[in-house]
Amino acid sequence: MSFSLLCRNAVRSSRFLLYRHIATQQDPVVRQLEAVVGKSNVSLSQSAREHHGKDESYHKCHPADVVVWPESTEQVSAVATLCYGNGVPMVPFGTGTGLEGGVNAMEGGVCIDLSKMDQIRDLHAEDFDVSVEPGVTLHTLNTYLRDTGLWFPVDPGADASLCGMAATSASGTNAVRYGTMRENVMNLEVVLPSGTIIDTAGRGRRAKKTAAGYNLTNLFVGSEGTLGIITRTTLRLYGVPEQTVAAVCPFPSIKAAVDTTIQVIQSGIQVARIEFLDEHQMDACNKYSDLNYDVAPTLFVEFHGSEQGIESQAEVLGEIARDNGGTNFLWEKEFEKRQKLWKARHNAYYACLAIVPDTKGYITDVCVPISKLPDVVVETRKDMDECGLLGTMCGHVGDGNFHCFLIIDPDNADEVRRAKAFGNRLGRRALAVGGTCTGEHGIGRGKVNLLEEEVGEGAIEAMRMLKRTFDPKGLMNPGKIISS
Repeated sequence: MSFSLLCRNAVRSSRFLLYRHIATQQDPVVRQLEAVVGKSNVSLSQSAREHHGKDESYHKCHPADVVVWPESTEQVSAVATLCYGNGVPMVPFGTGTGLEGGVNAMEGGVCIDLSKMDQIRDLHAEDFDVSVEPGVTLHTLNTYLRDTGLWFPVDPGADASLCGMAATSASGTNAVRYGTMRENVMNLEVVLPSGTIIDTAGRGRRAKKTAAGYNLTNLFVGSEGTLGIITRTTLRLYGVPEQTVAAVCPFPSIKAAVDTTIQVIQSGIQVARIEFLDEHQMDACNKYSDLNYDVAPTLFVEFHGSEQGIESQAEVLGEIARDNGGTNFLWEKEFEKRQKLWKARHNAYYACLAIVPDTKGYITDVCVPISKLPDVVVETRKDMDECGLLGTMCGHVGDGNFHCFLIIDPDNADEVRRAKAFGNRLGRRALAVGGTCTGEHGIGRGKVNLLEEEVGEGAIEAMRMLKRTFDPKGLMNPGKIISS
């Protein structure tokens, strides 16, 4: 039986159920895909399929049946129309840097790799905005903007696709000052599952605010490829700061470091970044990134602004840190030293993986009101120590968001079970104090149960209604965010 016939026969009561089947070059759907994007932009190879069937998480690979590389929005639309008509699932793919299995092709189908759509469009420097295609990454955009005096500050660490960052509502180290993707996306071009192309704020619209109708832009930000395929995003830009200074300060305990964070935020000090790393994470970063900082609970802090403004605010921060036992405050003004510092922070994930070779990371995140942060962090570190798995903690504590990293053997069922149990306890601990089960990693396939606990059955049913409206056949990235 052919791939296309299997797909058509798999539609049952508007829900897709794929009988797993590896397509061949002779299948009608594959030949039609080749006609749309060109034979060189279609791959059935095992290596290509497996590469696109996994992200950076511990979740096992679930490859699509076919991988395609469209080169324009019109080609994406044609691919979607073809898949929709044949009942074939679609999984958008950016750079594969997600952490919740968001690109796993749970029901096979077609993986749509958008990396060849890599143009920066419509830079309006005077209006502080730019539009980019999905193949443009954060570093590519900021390199392009280098001579304009502008930059895009949302920095999740990995060199992720900007449209992928919109799809997952990415955040990062600068969120405490500049916000997340949700606050910085002004408009999206989206291909719906049927192939229809829409602009969520209207074609060419880039106003700083709008009260016109439903907020479709924010509906698609964070939708994780379950409602449509983002093919362009219009972003807010910011002026490069006049002065940037970073600092590192160790503390005698986790609570002292986190208490300092809360007092800094409550004092109104305009930090651009304030990152927490526990002693285990600092040890890993020192070894991986060739640093020599104290192995202790530590804050990485950065200020943006005028020289005079930074100095006065740094003095206040220093006083607060000293009151909480902070010592050996090290300031870094030179660009190269600051880059090395933040590169080490961004490489924290890989530093943990290097602790025990040939292992995988179970990484999860939560976000809580900052007043609840000290107790939650201390309780979580205790839980991590008691679960019997080696782990570290770090986070964007300025907005109450932190991450836990457990080192596991993904083939060891007991270790995976214990890691998942820890993740559920952490999520529920955050929910119990009014927080969320994920500040930036998203739901993907790993936190569906926690989302249901977080928002309640009524909200989940509303999400299902939206899903059915945009994707009545259930073909867009099935198995993610909400259960059927």
